[in-house]
Amino acid sequence: MKIREAYSWDVLEVYDIICLLEKKSLNWKRFKDCYQRQHKDENMHCLVAEERGKIIGCLNLRIEYQLHHADKIAEIMEFCVGKEKRSGGIGKKMFDYAVEVARQQGCGKIELCTNQLRIDAHRFYERQGMNNFHYKFSKDLKGEGRKVNQLGA
Repeated sequence: MKIREAYSWDVLEVYDIICLLEKKSLNWKRFKDCYQRQHKDENMHCLVAEERGKIIGCLNLRIEYQLHHADKIAEIMEFCVGKEKRSGGIGKKMFDYAVEVARQQGCGKIELCTNQLRIDAHRFYERQGMNNFHYKFSKDLKGEGRKVNQLGA
């Protein structure tokens, strides 16, 4: 198993992993457009775990200066390991790799948001030394107006 930056041609396998994370099929055309835009952005690092030529995990990392930290911050935007490969240490290796990328980029902190329903993920992040000090609020601007937290909906 190796961890590397994703290539432009990895888009379909990354799509499959992110759909697994979200527990639903995302709009392929919009996903591909986002992926291509992020792939060109030097502040985005799409890291993949590859085993025998197949992508088995994806961690999408954004690096940016944030005023409220007065520092450069790394934020994990998406992170998922394939179901059949979980609990085998791949997630930890990917997380550690992302931390090293953040350090090399001069970041003072690494952060992430995770859905309240992802209890297993919360435990994983706590084992990595992360703290839960924040709430994240969101508002749908496309008219769906969902008020119930449903993964996959």
